[in-house]
Amino acid sequence: MQIETQNTVNNWKLYTLTNQHNMSVSVLDYGGIITEINVPDRHNSIENVVLGFKSHADYKQNPNFLGAIVGRVAGRIQGASFTIEDQSYSLEFNEGENHLHGGASGFHQVVWAASPFQTKDTVGVTLTHTSADGEGGYPGKLVVTVTYTLTNSNELIVDYAAISDQTTAMTLTNHSYFNLSGDMARTIHDHHVTMASDEFVELDNALIPTGNKLAVTNTPFDFRNGRKIADGIDSTFPQNILVSHGYDHYFILNPNQAEAIRVKDEISGRVMTIKTNQPGVVMYTANGLTEGLELADGLSKRYDGVCFETQASPASLHHVGFPTVLLEAHVPYDKQTVFSFSIVR
Repeated sequence: MQIETQNTVNNWKLYTLTNQHNMSVSVLDYGGIITEINVPDRHNSIENVVLGFKSHADYKQNPNFLGAIVGRVAGRIQGASFTIEDQSYSLEFNEGENHLHGGASGFHQVVWAASPFQTKDTVGVTLTHTSADGEGGYPGKLVVTVTYTLTNSNELIVDYAAISDQTTAMTLTNHSYFNLSGDMARTIHDHHVTMASDEFVELDNALIPTGNKLAVTNTPFDFRNGRKIADGIDSTFPQNILVSHGYDHYFILNPNQAEAIRVKDEISGRVMTIKTNQPGVVMYTANGLTEGLELADGLSKRYDGVCFETQASPASLHHVGFPTVLLEAHVPYDKQTVFSFSIVR
């Protein structure tokens, strides 16, 4: 187990965590951005399985949120406003008339205080940030800690902790784009996804939840027995077409699942499983990924990666019956998502 620290552009620091199986994870203190995750394939070729810029300087403008910690609220907030206890709060309009991923002062664009650590079986880095009361329009002074831990079992554990001195809206996620083919060898069309979810959230033309939860049965959103992402990309189902052919939807995860999501790339043999205590996940298949970005493994194009944004639902701010994003004053926020990597021969 080892950790290396490297100074990079803009006085940012890059922390590279490596375990005894030569799996490595690289994290910037800027935005808490995961720039690389290198894991072996069935032939023991170690390759990068997330999208990242060739130059770290390009993360300064990161409209696709590559690899970043997203908050205070991950996702879209309708009308860039919400109400808590009859008090209205106005946020930045940064996607039409709505608010996306915390706005310009979101957590993806701040330098976090970083502390690397190492134990006998783990190596990691703890990131801390204090968001002032009123920052971005959100109430409450919020102290946030995100810890990335790499284990010798090829697990990347992401722990989110926070506490606010006022009731506020908050749900954090990581916005890594995964591509298990390795070094962007292929698009994600043939990635096979299994997900324990009976319902997903319907979107309107502005990609805002309508307030309806739809059953996955007999739709391209039914991943309970597994299917390829291409099924949704090529589908004529209205909700797939609505998001520019693919997925950008919140799936409500079935409770008490040991493994919420399993992703497999048949050619490389790589498998990624996801466990979380979050109530749901946005699966985004990079339908709107900016094309022509200079990434570490080539120029970007649509469907180069898939995000699994484990989180609560911003729809809860305007509709009943959704997993809430409200964090009560002085009540600790404590969430975890575990990404595990393995190989099928």
